Amino acid sequence: MQLQFSFIIPVYNRPDETQELLQSFVGLKTQTDFEIVIVEDGSTTPSKDIVEMFKSKLNISYFFKENSGPGDSRNFGMQHAKGNYFIILDSDCILPENYLLEVEKALNSNYVDCFGGPDAAHQSFTNLQKAINFSMTSFITTGGIRGNKNSVDTFQPRSFNMGISKEAFLASGGFGNIHPGEDPDLSIRLWNLGYKTTLIPEAFVYHKRRISWRKFYNQVHKFGLVRPILNLWHPATKKITYWFPTLFCLGVIASMLLFFLNITWFLMLYAVYFIVAFLIALISTKSILVALLSLVAISIQFLGYGYGFLKSTVAISVFKKNPETYFPNLFFK
Repeated sequence: MQLQFSFIIPVYNRPDETQELLQSFVGLKTQTDFEIVIVEDGSTTPSKDIVEMFKSKLNISYFFKENSGPGDSRNFGMQHAKGNYFIILDSDCILPENYLLEVEKALNSNYVDCFGGPDAAHQSFTNLQKAINFSMTSFITTGGIRGNKNSVDTFQPRSFNMGISKEAFLASGGFGNIHPGEDPDLSIRLWNLGYKTTLIPEAFVYHKRRISWRKFYNQVHKFGLVRPILNLWHPATKKITYWFPTLFCLGVIASMLLFFLNITWFLMLYAVYFIVAFLIALISTKSILVALLSLVAISIQFLGYGYGFLKSTVAISVFKKNPETYFPNLFFK
């Protein structure tokens, strides 16, 4: 099959990021033509003028719609795209010049209807962004699920860097109305329909993520809230590993209480973990400051996700709350 790529990019009040992303498209190496579909999701600070700057250099379509969330905006973009294979990106990404070549090579050698790629920190990112990137991608924090080569056949692509064929999109109906969590939900539904997903390790993007500790906490807290909902919808995908951040945080509290009872070995285990995390971050980032900030990012990630996961689990499994009515901020109507 001749692949015809359409890049689908939902945008919400981020013209500066859109400009950086489109600039990276200008230098993209590829053997095939591609189009870019920008979907403005009801922004009050639109990117239309930025898009106009690049129309002479890139094949871009621009659509403005009422705010309905990133999942629905991606569906909207795919409905209006001309290609037969869609690549979905977040607006806060930057593409390395070989990105599309790696995608083409992987799909031509082992075609799948849905793929995901990892993310990395660009050298221009702030120290905080580099620390958050380490926390979100390191094996010592997430187990490498966002880019581990050992999980390629069970990989749940994330929508900041995700490809899906037109056939699979039409069969699945695309993204649901939950956010975040719309991307693993789609992956699981694709599996149930018989489609395969995979990781293309070489097709990475530079992903800025959140630019403050508060925004990062809010993001990972929502990730924690969403996972029990996905477990409710797709019980076959439950894993004990989803409990690890919650258990980690409860363990910290227990170790502090034990410390006051002169039982110190439990707290020492946590000290060893953070020392190892610091050394790995230092080797990875080659920066003492980023390594120190990575310890803050890890703590925020575990606390935010762990608390969100516990709160959502108790609400859904113990008190039998309806997710859409109990957590309305996680759903777009």
